[in-house]
Amino acid sequence: MSDKIAECRKNIDYIDEKILELLNARAKFAVEIGKMKQDASVVYVPSRESEIINNLVKNNKGPLDKEDISYVYREIISVCRGLESRLKVAYLGPKATFSYQASLKHFGSKVDFIPVERLVDVFTEVEKNKADLAVVPIENSNEGAVNTTLDELVNTNLKVVNEINLRVSHCLLSKTKIENVKVVYSHSQAIGQCSIWLKKNLPNAELFPVNSTAQAAQMALENENSAAIASEIAAKIYDLDILVSSIEDSKNNWTRFFVLGHDISYRTGNDKTSIIFSLKDEAGALYKILSEFNKSKLNLTKIESRPTKKEVWKYVFYMDFEGHISDKKTANTIEKVKKYCIFLKVIGSYPKAE
Repeated sequence: MSDKIAECRKNIDYIDEKILELLNARAKFAVEIGKMKQDASVVYVPSRESEIINNLVKNNKGPLDKEDISYVYREIISVCRGLESRLKVAYLGPKATFSYQASLKHFGSKVDFIPVERLVDVFTEVEKNKADLAVVPIENSNEGAVNTTLDELVNTNLKVVNEINLRVSHCLLSKTKIENVKVVYSHSQAIGQCSIWLKKNLPNAELFPVNSTAQAAQMALENENSAAIASEIAAKIYDLDILVSSIEDSKNNWTRFFVLGHDISYRTGNDKTSIIFSLKDEAGALYKILSEFNKSKLNLTKIESRPTKKEVWKYVFYMDFEGHISDKKTANTIEKVKKYCIFLKVIGSYPKAE
């Protein structure tokens, strides 16, 4: 038995040496590409990174699963990208929020992450070129749209350059016992996602919404007889005990995030486009728009309305559909739709998240 283990370890050592050699060879090519780029500021190319991951996942024969492959290569890409220039990515902080986890999952660890206290200010960091990119939540599978993000997308000149899907699991964190908890801090969306559990297990506790789940963890650490709804990572970072794990009402709980930048992403062939528009005041305008998408056979994946906040009972519509703005069919459909709109803005074409 020991001889077989020794032989396996010898083989692993040999393979590790080859992996090291290949990683450094890959890194050299990445540096060379960086030198040849006309625009040195373009370090993050979503279409290319998506192509690399998708091809590897497609060709993977196991035993590693697609999540393992994606995780390993995100870090490899992150390290090689960092040899050109370290990205600055703004997110809703502080550290350990789900926005932070989504950012880490997507960009890897070789990035300068910039925590921002308010969601609206995450946009501002990129608009003022204090950050290269921003990660903002757009919707939750159970609680629906993040209205602040929708409202900011109307006014910003930033583009959606990618999307991230993150599985969300909530824990009840505290330094006290559950029977002593009188106040529960968390983001309003997280409170909503755990509402049934809270009513059943902490019916008398005061629910206190805050800016983020990480801020909730900080407050639970500082205030007696309190708890936070936050992630397992937050428990480690803020030295809190996990009283109960997985308290979300639905185990199929996902949050979708947008990556925001200054330019439209290149086409991959597996893309989405997002638009915002306001309808002309005429009968059947929305029906006519939907009919144009139906005629073009463009698959709508989301439609949402928000008050304009400028006129009573006036709305803007937010829509996602499959396709890229550079596709002739997509571009022609948008041109046809414009005649029914007061305004229409393409806010991004980007690779679809798995």
